[in-house]
Amino acid sequence: MIPRILLGTALIPGTDKEMRLYQSGDLFSIKILGRGDLMNSRMHGSEKALADLACENLRGNENPRLLIGGLGMGFTLAAALKAVGPDADVVVAELVPEVVTWNRTLIGAPAGHPLADPRCSVYVGDVADVIRKEVAGFDAILMDVDNGPEALVRRANDWLYSPAGLRATRAALRPRGVLAVWSASPDRTFTKRLQEAGFNVREHVVRPHRAGKGPRQHIWIGA
Repeated sequence: MIPRILLGTALIPGTDKEMRLYQSGDLFSIKILGRGDLMNSRMHGSEKALADLACENLRGNENPRLLIGGLGMGFTLAAALKAVGPDADVVVAELVPEVVTWNRTLIGAPAGHPLADPRCSVYVGDVADVIRKEVAGFDAILMDVDNGPEALVRRANDWLYSPAGLRATRAALRPRGVLAVWSASPDRTFTKRLQEAGFNVREHVVRPHRAGKGPRQHIWIGA
């Protein structure tokens, strides 16, 4: 049996919850005690789908600007960078500084070290701060924060999914911009909130494993 090694810990700002980074052979995982894996380096099909579905709406835009809320293990960022052209600008906002450090040093290889891409910049802090400051700043906003609208790790993130937060997000998008939101499960109430905020909504069921296996996860596309 391959042993599991603790590589690092990090406290989530604004909470008493600790994230733990583990390695077992070539598998990396980030966990919170009592909640199982938040993410791991083998099951990331839905993170890739989040970027692919959002970037479908950017075809023909030669220099799109994207905001990604949540770095995780870098798979959404890597997929977004692959989908856009050489003149794109991709900002990733990550609340936990240690997660950025881990991606730069310990866990960047599985995703192909996307933080080394010159088209990428990192904002260490709350993605809500970027949304509030950047009116008409982005062609796409991709949200992979917590486990979705109703599975929050950090209560302050509730604003992102609220009517006020969705209105601010819409204001941060350029004309014909798109919002993509990842969730561990469907949520009819959130769909309605998106529509009330002025988005035309499409919903997609995706799987975390590249072979189409694993639990059903959910992505909203709002344009």
